[in-house]
Amino acid sequence: MPADPLLQSQVPGFTPRHGKVRDVYDLGDKLVIVATDRISAFDYILPTPIPGKGAILTALTLFWLKQLNIPNHLISADLSHMPPAFQRDELAGRAMLVKKTTVVPVECVARGYLAGSGWKEYQAHGTVCGIPLPPGLQLASKLPEPIFTPATKAEDGEHDENISFEQMVKAVGAETANELKTRTLDVYHRAAEFAEKRGIILADTKFEWGHLPTGEIILIDEVLTPDSSRYWPKDTYQPGSSPLSFDKQFVRDWLETTDWDKSSPPPMLPEAVVTRTAAKYQEALSRLTGKS
Repeated sequence: MPADPLLQSQVPGFTPRHGKVRDVYDLGDKLVIVATDRISAFDYILPTPIPGKGAILTALTLFWLKQLNIPNHLISADLSHMPPAFQRDELAGRAMLVKKTTVVPVECVARGYLAGSGWKEYQAHGTVCGIPLPPGLQLASKLPEPIFTPATKAEDGEHDENISFEQMVKAVGAETANELKTRTLDVYHRAAEFAEKRGIILADTKFEWGHLPTGEIILIDEVLTPDSSRYWPKDTYQPGSSPLSFDKQFVRDWLETTDWDKSSPPPMLPEAVVTRTAAKYQEALSRLTGKS
């Protein structure tokens, strides 16, 4: 794990668009995406980075793209294939050269277990994104079968909002909506089966897709990372309680113990929280890929 965490990338001659975690550089017909060590919670970027986080997210995305073998935006993660300005030591293992696409403006979410916003809706209405579910399910219950629950893509600082499949059809058209539903659930099934063999439950995940100039739809952005997925250790999983997770839940839990009002600049994270969170991300990488 690097000694100096990367909070924000700097490439001479290029100005990035800063997301919550990634810096995106526009090269015209291509992009360079750099995963930093920034971490967000409650729609705020926290002032304290998590050392090595960006490299772990990149390694997991590269692993899954190879494992899944589906059309995607990756061109190369080799810095020598990028413009000379990007051939910087601090970007090694963090940068991806990718195809530029027209992004489908809907988050494609697959859920195999009842958690998060789905659990809240189920408690109130017995549904998730309007999809009726059997009565008597508990927090973290496995669903009878995985479901597709799209969401609007939020602008920075706003929550994604769950929408119905019918709303997605209105937004992107029936053909695209049906294709992405089928492809999202297929990827989820294959990834969940793979993860389970390594002692990890893939509770849910979200994907982004984009159109190439040819019209082909390909998988883009991060793929099956702890930032875009709920991963639970299988050996401690128990329906009816909130499972342990390999993501930033530890950070959220700590923030809930503070007097932060979630509408002002967030506090610095203590070293113990940073260390524990970094270990969670590292464990997810190690369990899924067998590598550190």
